Amino acid sequence: MTVGSCGMYVVAVVLPAVQAEFGVDRAEASLPYTALMVGFGLGGVLMGRLADRHGVRVPVLLGSAGIAAGFALAASAPGIGVFTLAHGLFLGLLGCSATFAPLVADTTLWFVRRRGIAVAVCASGNYLAGAFWPPVVQSIVDGYGWRSAYFGLAGISLVVLPLLALGLRGRAPAFQAAPARAGRPAPQPSARPFGLAPAQAQALLCVAGVACCVAMAMPQVHIVAYCSDLGYGAARGAQMMSLMLGFGIVSRLLSGAICDRIGGLPTLLLGSALQGLALLLFLPFDGLVSLYVISALFGLFQGGIVPSYAIIVREHFEPAEAGARVGTVLMATLFGMALGGWMSGKVFDLTGSYHAAFLNGIAWNLLNLTIAGLLLLGWRRTRRLAAA
Repeated sequence: MTVGSCGMYVVAVVLPAVQAEFGVDRAEASLPYTALMVGFGLGGVLMGRLADRHGVRVPVLLGSAGIAAGFALAASAPGIGVFTLAHGLFLGLLGCSATFAPLVADTTLWFVRRRGIAVAVCASGNYLAGAFWPPVVQSIVDGYGWRSAYFGLAGISLVVLPLLALGLRGRAPAFQAAPARAGRPAPQPSARPFGLAPAQAQALLCVAGVACCVAMAMPQVHIVAYCSDLGYGAARGAQMMSLMLGFGIVSRLLSGAICDRIGGLPTLLLGSALQGLALLLFLPFDGLVSLYVISALFGLFQGGIVPSYAIIVREHFEPAEAGARVGTVLMATLFGMALGGWMSGKVFDLTGSYHAAFLNGIAWNLLNLTIAGLLLLGWRRTRRLAAA
């Protein structure tokens, strides 16, 4: 995942150079990132279905070819149109998507007692990519140009990912039920998860995923601009972003351990409540030290939210459908990030204040919290009826 997720982060690194070379404005130069994220989300469903049918090795091998082709095509692009197509179709839809949702879903199938921490370790690869690749690529861009950096990434993807895929077994072992926790029955896959039809349950999880990530995107996408508006400078905002991602890794590991003890839905509720609290703290405190502290807290609170959806799907839906269903829900979270980043900017344009954008994020976070609470109540009611 650390190798395969590189495309998500390096496009932001080369944006200034690409904008200057192609002679486009900032909005048009940002289109490749948007196209990549949309392709990433849609591709997660496709790659998840492939993993369900053929095992996780097949999508990873396909993804290595997609990433290599995407970087090579982008490096050869004569204009922003081809550059955007390479990111959306090859790097997003057929590339990076193969090394996120399928790997998370496959991890849930291999582990039983420590499933939460296993998924957390796997999902941390995405954040590690964000910490590792940007400075490496920036140094190559400074010395040799962005096209050389992209050709180098194409070669790395074409060689390293297939070698790593050799270590992935074809199919996960037969399904095993999770043990009870502290004397309480653990969730079990059901034909009616949470007492709902599977399509209804998944739709609610998708809405919850969009809602939590619209809220999550507000600080992650706009903290640099927010710091610039406050007069602290973009460099301070970049440091706060790095702080968020660093504590996000810690959050994913801690949330995985918590998930093993209390389950996926309670972990989602806890993470959502704490994320809402961190968003609230941005409203009254805008001092430099305060923003560093709140940024660290935000990263510590939100990092485990997205992986918890994979655990919820694994606990409540049929395991044979894990790849496609996890891919669909994670697609919703990616769409939420894309929507939240744009919406926060739009709210700022309309109001001239990031306070209104933070309030918008808090409202979406409350929607996520409400859905998670209703699903938890539905599961407990179903469990009581079954016991009766």
